[in-house]
Amino acid sequence: MSDLDKALREFEAVEANLSKIEKCWNILDKQVARGIVFGINTVYEDACRFYRHLLSGLPLINGWQPTTLPLELDDIAQSRSHALELREVSIEIEVRHRVERLGKELRKYRFLFDKKRRQLVQNIIIQTCNEIDHLLDQLQVIFPIDETSLECRRKIDHPCWQEIRDKVRQIDVLLGSSISRPPRWNDMERHLYYAESHDLRDIVCIDWPSVKAGLTQSLYSSNEPIPVQVEDLDDLVASKPSGSVLTKLKWEKLSYEDFERLVFNLVSSEQIYENPQWLMHTNAPDRGRDLSVYKVYQDRLSGISRKRVIIQCRHWLKSSVSKNNISVLKEEVKLWEPPRIDILVIATTGRFTADAVSLIEKHNQSDSAMVIEMWPESNLERVLASHPALVAEFGLR
Repeated sequence: MSDLDKALREFEAVEANLSKIEKCWNILDKQVARGIVFGINTVYEDACRFYRHLLSGLPLINGWQPTTLPLELDDIAQSRSHALELREVSIEIEVRHRVERLGKELRKYRFLFDKKRRQLVQNIIIQTCNEIDHLLDQLQVIFPIDETSLECRRKIDHPCWQEIRDKVRQIDVLLGSSISRPPRWNDMERHLYYAESHDLRDIVCIDWPSVKAGLTQSLYSSNEPIPVQVEDLDDLVASKPSGSVLTKLKWEKLSYEDFERLVFNLVSSEQIYENPQWLMHTNAPDRGRDLSVYKVYQDRLSGISRKRVIIQCRHWLKSSVSKNNISVLKEEVKLWEPPRIDILVIATTGRFTADAVSLIEKHNQSDSAMVIEMWPESNLERVLASHPALVAEFGLR
């Protein structure tokens, strides 16, 4: 059993306990009378015992866990009677809040649990998606999806097809209940089951792009607030601040993964790019990821054309991209073909050496079909000036 599988088993056990205690809370909530009722309620008493017992099955998340215990029914009735005698609405409201505090804590715990589970499976799902990309590319060589080949339905009996089915099942397990299945998930499962040439076409052209885009959005969307130091923005304006503005970004605050996410978000926000995707070498020594995206060109005469772009991220603070680095990268990108790569982008928080710039210029003047673009820190800083939200989200100032 792998470490990931052991971790998933732990999360499954906690979720089972959480589901049990949520059901227990529903029983407790239904048994609490809406008026002033004294007496014995064995259903409520048993549910209280189970609730206290089940709390031990909820471990800490970020140092917090539910601790509130159910109130006795007589205590609830006595508090309500007291509020009625004194005609104090505030006491009645306080009683209601005390009763509902259990549900509030469980909802908070469920939120934190789902968030932690997404963090656990995030990278492995993206890596599995890229492996499915590679398998689909292999199948398309053996079973072309052009219209001519689809006139005769062919049954696909190939190890790659079974691998894709296995990896889709793995993703299904990894998603659990914390992440909803993306659009066309059921359609893709149905096409994988029937396994004919037209099913491959539907998966490649319709199902998988939608599924992968939905997974990426679910895994990388962030609703975390950025800390602010001011209560009212009007106060800042009224103070009439003056002085110079910093243009140099604090790249050292980013990890390698943060820089990759920054470039991914930056590309995703630009209208000229579409369908950005992570690419990951399973055995990459630096666990680095490349980005694949299509650059869209449009004019009134030629219409719309798309060029495939591979973006390699290099978060280098103390070294520049050298001539040798360029030569290695030119070979590495071949791993992502087919389809053909039209543009190779090298994005770095550092700079390019003079020899590297000379090599790139010489390459771009040759008859090579692939163009190399340089995105040094100065270029990224210029572009990010029009994306202050990203600058704040990644803490670059």
